[in-house]
Amino acid sequence: MTSRDATTPRSAPPPGAVPLIPAAAFVLVWSSGYIAGPAGVAVVEPFTLLTLRFALAALLLAPLAWWLRGPMRMTRDEVVRVGAVGLVLNAVQFGLMYVAFELGLGATLAALLHSLSPVLTVVLAGLLLGERLTRVQVLGFAAGVVGVLVVLGPDVGGAGGPVGLVLGIASLLALSLGTLGQRWIHVSADPIWSATVQCAVAAVPLGVVALAVEGTGGVDDPVLGLAAIGYIAGINSVVGLLLLGVLVRRGGASAGASVFFLMPPVTAVLAWVAFGDTLGPRQVVGLALSVVGVAVATRAGRARRAGATPRLEEPTA
Repeated sequence: MTSRDATTPRSAPPPGAVPLIPAAAFVLVWSSGYIAGPAGVAVVEPFTLLTLRFALAALLLAPLAWWLRGPMRMTRDEVVRVGAVGLVLNAVQFGLMYVAFELGLGATLAALLHSLSPVLTVVLAGLLLGERLTRVQVLGFAAGVVGVLVVLGPDVGGAGGPVGLVLGIASLLALSLGTLGQRWIHVSADPIWSATVQCAVAAVPLGVVALAVEGTGGVDDPVLGLAAIGYIAGINSVVGLLLLGVLVRRGGASAGASVFFLMPPVTAVLAWVAFGDTLGPRQVVGLALSVVGVAVATRAGRARRAGATPRLEEPTA
């Protein structure tokens, strides 16, 4: 793959078309992160785990970006903007979620919360930026929230208690605000170089927090901890980013968001395989309600954007 091939799409994808194989691979890789996260915090303290994850991811991404895209061409102002968004998307979002994992927040509920992000982002854009919301998008988000409440049920103990649940919701908010922050960047920075900067920037404050809160003894099982860090950094951060880039180039700028509703059911299957987690009838109904609500809302937004002038974009991680 040459630098030119990696950065210059040949033609615009058909409106609404999402390529099956890249989408399926992206969903599987992304969903597996909700399994690797809880497994990782079982043997490594959350902030230590995240520090090593993003430091390793930055070390893997930097030579890859140089090979695929050449030298980094970002001004100081662009680096600051990209890094600031990375602090929210990486340090804040994952910091909150991994502490929630440590408190007992389940993989499926975590994925269900994050699956609301594309629709919540649209709602926040309407509230904060005055962008137009459709009735279908609002109803879809409402159905997604109701589905989460049905899955949760009256007992929040399985969600890590009240603190774990609040941290999970705060992580969702950070993800959506960080996504809105991508517009604030307003630069044509290369997505792989942007991801490199964002991972490197996130590792610094996470490392400070890890040393202050967890000290130097944050690893209980070095072998399993190394495996978890390697998987989360190499597969979720690097391979996931590359798959998302392929998905965007072939399916359009909103292709990644359009498959987010698939994360919870895939995560539920993976959690059953990995942890033996099962869902009762109430939880299945809530999961289905949330997934359908988010799917309808994101498809409505994608159809509305398809009616506008198509734009080719690549995400910054």
